[in-house]
Amino acid sequence: MKIVIPDSKTITRGDISFDRFGEFGEVEIYELSGAELMPQRVISADIILTNKVPMNEKTLSQAKNLRYIGLFATGYNNIDLEYCRKRNITVCNAAGYSTEAVAQHTFALILSHYSRIGEYNEFVCSGGWQRSDTFSPFIYKTQELCGKTIGIVGLGAIGMRVAQIAQAFGMNVLFFSRSKKKLEGAAQVSLEELVEKSDIVTVHCPLNDESRGMFDKKMFLRFKPTAYFINTARGGIADEEALRWALENGVIAGAAADVLRTEPMAADCPLIGAPNMTITPHTAWAAKETRERCVQQAYETLKAYINGRPVNVIV
Repeated sequence: MKIVIPDSKTITRGDISFDRFGEFGEVEIYELSGAELMPQRVISADIILTNKVPMNEKTLSQAKNLRYIGLFATGYNNIDLEYCRKRNITVCNAAGYSTEAVAQHTFALILSHYSRIGEYNEFVCSGGWQRSDTFSPFIYKTQELCGKTIGIVGLGAIGMRVAQIAQAFGMNVLFFSRSKKKLEGAAQVSLEELVEKSDIVTVHCPLNDESRGMFDKKMFLRFKPTAYFINTARGGIADEEALRWALENGVIAGAAADVLRTEPMAADCPLIGAPNMTITPHTAWAAKETRERCVQQAYETLKAYINGRPVNVIV
């Protein structure tokens, strides 16, 4: 059996091993693979294990033996599901491995905004505290999270964990989900009600036809002017031009994103230099423990498929 990993560099820089997959056959590993290289690299593959390489007719048509694609990811918007269905190629993802890390990153962004960590560190490093005439130069406005309302868009595993952490901070929790959910101490509301009532709106839903461009100018106009918007899900969920407009015009107070419409960031990304905007480079999931859990889950999912008991099946 031939296993091809075409984009290992998106999972490890040498700190996580793929040796475990050798149990199932020959493993061929490439650091990165563009669309032009993929057809030849997977031509003899029975199995492909990938993170973000596009899986479609152009990249897979020559892979006549291919029967399984395993994702080092939860999202699968890089997979042409209809093509895989026609080819009878099973597609399985890794689910739940990043819950703790993404929830942690979400609150890192929230705490940085409300406690003004970056500004105060810069103030101290520039000698501001040394020149201060008081022991506590509170020159930047900070705020408590306790009593604030957080609106969570998508109540899957990550959204649920964010809600639990928020409740530990004494926050009020609202959530929007397209299916009926129940969370003690929280209220399920419409998306419109959520953005109108929330001090913080944080996105944890998948990118699909329903969520693409969900946060546009019309939606941002419903926000409180003091609201903080966070997207750690997928870049396409927020209209980047609309988000910049909202920030520049004081429609919202600030925003943070770990994901963008185009990744790596494009030179003409509308959010470059946007006021009160924090951007991290899709690293919410990048803790070593998280990546190790992802690879181990991909291993266990492949093993389940080989043993005839597939799990985490997308197609």
